[in-house]
Amino acid sequence: MSAPGDIETIMRSGPVIPVLVVDDIGHARETAEALVEGGLKVLEVTMRTPEALPAIRRMNLVPGAIVGAGTVLNDKQLDEALAAGSEFIVSPGLTDLLGRAAVKSGIPFLPGIANSGDIMRGMDLGLKHFKFFPAMAAGGIPALKALAAPFHKAKFCPTGGISPATAPDWLALDPVLCVGGSWVAPKGASPEEVVRLAREASELPV
Repeated sequence: MSAPGDIETIMRSGPVIPVLVVDDIGHARETAEALVEGGLKVLEVTMRTPEALPAIRRMNLVPGAIVGAGTVLNDKQLDEALAAGSEFIVSPGLTDLLGRAAVKSGIPFLPGIANSGDIMRGMDLGLKHFKFFPAMAAGGIPALKALAAPFHKAKFCPTGGISPATAPDWLALDPVLCVGGSWVAPKGASPEEVVRLAREASELPV
């Protein structure tokens, strides 16, 4: 576990935030160790499986890791993620209930947005850092450029359909601080393979 500071500090900790769906708790810690060894210390564990909360607890034991919960859908899951030791919270969208609860908790929070109304709702809550999701399905780079123009203070982490080949194009955009991706820890990959993929991702230009 490492003290992460605020959400911008977390986003600037590396060009790629691994998006992890943990099906086997037995590999959680070694996956985290491999990602950190490869240079990616910010790890998003999605709340899509029963193993997510135990995985967050185990990954928090890895020196240097900054472990957060993703796919947080409501205030109940927020509370569960915080109790498990999550150091930041990522959601696929933004509701008033979840947004207010996250802001009140003080946890670094990265809510999902796909349109200008989402961004305005977030800014009403005092937020200016957002996950652009699903990045490709929501219109790709042209859509994010159009959204970012009237919200010049907003910063983004595009996630959804981004690959090693397209990540540099996203990272070249001024309002993009990092991208989210699952390719750095594919299912069934060995720790050595994860280290290699993480190292390649950590060296992407920002």
